[in-house]
Amino acid sequence: MNTLPKLHNALWPGLVGKGDGPDMEPAISLDQMLDLTAAARCGDQKFDGVDSFLFLPHFNPDSSDDEIKALASKIGERGFSLGSLVAPVWPGTVGDSAMGDDAARERFLDAIRLACRVAGIFREAGIRRYGVIRVDSAEGDIEGWGADAKANTSRIAETMRQAAQIAAEHGERLALEGEICWAGMHSWKDVLDLLEEVGQPETVGFQADLAHTYLYLMGYNAPEYALLQEGYSEAEFYSAYEKMTDKLRPWTIDFHVAQNDGSVHGAGSHDKTGRHCLATDPKGKLDIVKCAGYWLKDAPQRGIEHICWDGCMFSNELLTTPQTWNDILKVMVDVRNAHGWSGTAQS
Repeated sequence: MNTLPKLHNALWPGLVGKGDGPDMEPAISLDQMLDLTAAARCGDQKFDGVDSFLFLPHFNPDSSDDEIKALASKIGERGFSLGSLVAPVWPGTVGDSAMGDDAARERFLDAIRLACRVAGIFREAGIRRYGVIRVDSAEGDIEGWGADAKANTSRIAETMRQAAQIAAEHGERLALEGEICWAGMHSWKDVLDLLEEVGQPETVGFQADLAHTYLYLMGYNAPEYALLQEGYSEAEFYSAYEKMTDKLRPWTIDFHVAQNDGSVHGAGSHDKTGRHCLATDPKGKLDIVKCAGYWLKDAPQRGIEHICWDGCMFSNELLTTPQTWNDILKVMVDVRNAHGWSGTAQS
């Protein structure tokens, strides 16, 4: 039986798309998300850990060291490891646009400093032995980026190189989230160009999400780089999928299991972003287990020791239904059975 990669749940589905605005549901508390995750079962298998977003209401960025250690105890007492952490790089949290002016970019770097400090405390507390710090460009103006794509990509790359220096000093790695709503990362080709320009693969890599990278194939927000057209055959799909994953897999250091029904939607400053759907959704476009194998090939050589489920924008009714998490855990187990390996997670 494969023991790696470890199976994690993301805590941010309890936050993303939640709030106190019109037609919004309230956020699900950290304690409740942890309890829902801890209760999930697939036979004797439980979730091994969680990945977390470092901002309110689950995490106060002004937390003291003692408060962070108390949070570590809360996670650890449920038997969980803590894996990848999402740095609060966006305007309105701690950070700001990596493509912005000098002040904005310094705020972006402040978010990296915060995440690295917190990650270190979690490591010292013994609950974080693997995982990365996830970031993006924190810039949703893809049209503005496109007005001078070369210069703007170079500006983002310069910010990421500075972020990489901070991360390296703390023994951390940064993973750039591949999602169509982030300027300079909104297509497989543009994020590849950015990674190559940053040019620090030992510290800055790619975070692949099955749902988001499906939309890369379809060319949303970058039709010039579409690898598929609507009405594609199964053979055409896997030919395109192999082309995309062969380009991005060597950079991939963090991986999200997810499902996508092919739809997109706009929200706030995001032009378009992918809509996750449940693992069991009959409208899902992906054979989750088969597609995961393209990303997990040679995963140990890239330092991957865990995988995480990601599914946002679900109703609170679905998120608080125990069977939702049992179904998700089953898919995670299926992925590990098919593509995992045996061993012990390292520090």
